[in-house]
Amino acid sequence: MIAFVVATVFLLLFGVGVLRDRRRFGNAVYLGLAVTFLGIGLLAGIEDAPPGVAETVMVLLLLVVALGPLVLAGLLCANGVKMVRKEGRRPANLLSLLAGLGILGVMGLAASAVVTRSVVLALIVGTTLLVLGYVSFLFVCFVGYAFLYGRMRVRRDADFVVVLGSGLIGGSRVSPLLASRLDRGRQVYELLAARRGPDRPAPVLVTSGGQGPDERLPESHAMADYLVERGFPADAVVREDRSRTTEENLLFSRELMERDRPGSACVVVTNNFHAFRAALMARRAGVDGQVVGSPTAAYFWPSATIREFVAVFLQYKVVNLGICLTLIALGVVAGLAR
Repeated sequence: MIAFVVATVFLLLFGVGVLRDRRRFGNAVYLGLAVTFLGIGLLAGIEDAPPGVAETVMVLLLLVVALGPLVLAGLLCANGVKMVRKEGRRPANLLSLLAGLGILGVMGLAASAVVTRSVVLALIVGTTLLVLGYVSFLFVCFVGYAFLYGRMRVRRDADFVVVLGSGLIGGSRVSPLLASRLDRGRQVYELLAARRGPDRPAPVLVTSGGQGPDERLPESHAMADYLVERGFPADAVVREDRSRTTEENLLFSRELMERDRPGSACVVVTNNFHAFRAALMARRAGVDGQVVGSPTAAYFWPSATIREFVAVFLQYKVVNLGICLTLIALGVVAGLAR
């Protein structure tokens, strides 16, 4: 009963947080804690379940605990190899492979601790599992809430659609990843335009991206050209060509929006794996904007999501690293107490 009460409290906090601002990582944590305590409450009451149900649930849980990490590691390694083949060996493309190898490494270390009965290895494994448990919980919260956030309806009152840049091929051509953002941005623009009354001005689409050292023109110009060449009205596009990072995309686009229509809201368009982190950054930048995502190739998603999570984790590094160090200290103390 206590677990259900705690779950209800966190669910209420989640609801209040969403009503206040959907672009908060705290909402993800509240939802994760609510689901966790709900699960604890259900497991605690499994003794009252009909005959056979409790045994089936326990067997399934044991299978998940025993085989889940191994299956996950295998899938991550396979995805990492595919990612390297398709996208190259850049560090960002190695994340899913490294995560899979890391899981296998921890499992190997745990097996060695059992076989050798080493107190030192057992202490290392225990503290590692504590930290991994915390990080894994946050990662599941991040992925779960990002999925929910990406299912929001596009707001009706936006005057601007801001499409974030992502680099050009050969220094001048729009990449497939960027093309998916632009196509999604056009869909959002047309949806907003169709909702307009005759007394309201048409929305504006902002292409946001400066010129990198290896690019022959600003990303925003190539993005605008891509749209215009496919029939998009040229007078509905505004180019923001100073930004080099996502944060600058948002800040400089906000300047343009405030200059043309002060106090206006916007819809920011990026890829689906980047949408939630972009929403967190939009909130920090003071942008009144919902973020929506465009489709991304399935093989690209694991490494990209891990990269996004790491960035969010480090955004709150003081709290997260403090908790990790506390867990390490608790693990050491508990191990030495034995």
